[in-house]
Amino acid sequence: MERKTQFNLWYAVLALLAVLFLQFLWRQPEPVERIPYSQFRELLDARRVEEVVISGDRIHGRLTTPTEDGVSRFVTTRVDSDLAEDLQSAGVRYSRRIENTFFSDLLSWTLPALIFVGIWFFVFRRIAERHGMGGAMTVGRSKAKVYVEKDTRVTFDDVAGVDEAKAELQEIVSFLREPAAYGRLGARIPRGILLVGPPGTGKTLLAKAVAGEAGVAFFSINGSEFVEMFVGVGAARVRDLFEQARKTAPCIIFVDELDALGRARGAGPLMGGHDEKEQTLNQLLAELDGFDPSEGVVLLGATNRPEVLDPALLRAGRFDRQVLVDRPDKLGRVAILGVHLRKIETAGDVDPEAIAALTPGFSGADLANLVNEAAVVATRRDGDAVTLDDFTAAVERIVAGLEKRNRIMNDLERRTIAYHEMGHALVALSLPSADTVHKVSIIPRGIGALGYTIQTPTEDRFLMTREELGDKIAVLLGGRAAESLVFETLSTGAADDLAKATDIARTMVTRYGMDDALGNVAYEAETRPFLEPVPGLPAAPRSYSEKTARDIDDAVRSVIDAAYRRAGDILAASRAVLERGAALLLERETLSGGDIRALLDAAEPSGDKRPEPGATRTP
Repeated sequence: MERKTQFNLWYAVLALLAVLFLQFLWRQPEPVERIPYSQFRELLDARRVEEVVISGDRIHGRLTTPTEDGVSRFVTTRVDSDLAEDLQSAGVRYSRRIENTFFSDLLSWTLPALIFVGIWFFVFRRIAERHGMGGAMTVGRSKAKVYVEKDTRVTFDDVAGVDEAKAELQEIVSFLREPAAYGRLGARIPRGILLVGPPGTGKTLLAKAVAGEAGVAFFSINGSEFVEMFVGVGAARVRDLFEQARKTAPCIIFVDELDALGRARGAGPLMGGHDEKEQTLNQLLAELDGFDPSEGVVLLGATNRPEVLDPALLRAGRFDRQVLVDRPDKLGRVAILGVHLRKIETAGDVDPEAIAALTPGFSGADLANLVNEAAVVATRRDGDAVTLDDFTAAVERIVAGLEKRNRIMNDLERRTIAYHEMGHALVALSLPSADTVHKVSIIPRGIGALGYTIQTPTEDRFLMTREELGDKIAVLLGGRAAESLVFETLSTGAADDLAKATDIARTMVTRYGMDDALGNVAYEAETRPFLEPVPGLPAAPRSYSEKTARDIDDAVRSVIDAAYRRAGDILAASRAVLERGAALLLERETLSGGDIRALLDAAEPSGDKRPEPGATRTP
């Protein structure tokens, strides 16, 4: 409707110009000659003037006979009569010029107004940019950043650790390169592909790699950039984005943080406030229904909170394919480290597998940060290359925090922390399913860590038995058991250990059905419905009786007491190793896993131990 109105307006303008041109040709005005006033007096004396019309300072007249050039009309400017008589008697040819003051008068009125409007527009634009509104004429335009193939500079070779997601997106690349060959059997490309995964796992990098591999334009925009303070702006930007994409096809539209735009309608406060967001979402749904994938426009979305998205957005025909981009396993971490290690100078002892063993649960972004931190550590010590010790220091910096050697502790506190950490290490080395001890230290780190014990897994674990969970709890309580055995008292250093142990024991009883008395029943649902923990998330309502709640508490206490007794028995049997290990730790402040195993071997050989991820800290 808008285009039709503009089309008719141009026709009216052209018609008006044509009428004025015809009128000009029809009138054919007679030529008028401008003559000086002295010549007018000569023509007047020669009686060649037929008529005159005086208007202000000008005289318009007609001659009785035309001149040789065929001009019969003239115009001149009057001169003062007394001066004219004197000049006429002197035989001087004279005339008068009237200065045109139109432009000066016009500027005297308009220039101050233009200066005022310019200052006002400049100030308004600065305020609008500061508040994210943009220019007055670009409010409804899309803010998507457009990259072409050479701008993304990312291919699948730059993405590692997510082979399954790369295989899924390879189909998109094939379609964008050869749409006719891809659809020879009647298949069509999915209209929308949603990349789902925790933060830092490479969702945005994957989308750029798809554009780089396909060699097409790449529209990148954040979901929050659609919504402004003006009503209707978000929907207008959605329309403008898809219109630009259709003109640039084949191309890829990537909407990062889709949950900011596609949150379920009606979710949130009861008293309105969602009209603008819902209108923007409705426009996005309409555009997804309206565009044809055969045009070569592919929509990619990314979110780490898929559970809050509107169901209409996830139905088949819109975002009809979801690709999980999860945290990498050990092999994936090795591949990711291989990509990032190419960018720094490394020593010969740097083994990606050893670093991957130190970093269970790290995402791709975490590993990139780890490599950078290791390079910073090596630069700080003026090293020629980054060594494995630099990576170990970087892992400790990220996991446990910054060293605080200036924190002054008395001798009793240092001895307590040393026995506490040696208790963790000895219990871990004595249990068959516990993780291998990598390092023990009594150097304070971070906000509340007075010491720490780092364990490394030999393999990624996805299932754990009741015995393995019991060993994990025993390792957590090993520090408290060592304090009780040596000092016959308890300190506040085991607060973090107790919280973790209680959480594991309660999960065993209420979710995994690992208590014989309570049976194979799940009394609590998943306490973390999001991909990432949400602080302040209210607990699920209890769906069991008071008697069952008491039985659950008794079962949790029974699990923890059994693990605590087991840790105490191990330490009592290895009291001599505990004493020597604590003394050595007080002397060196940091011991490696090999140092502690040497102490055990000197006393009595221990069997092979299997590690599991995590760092046990003394708060």
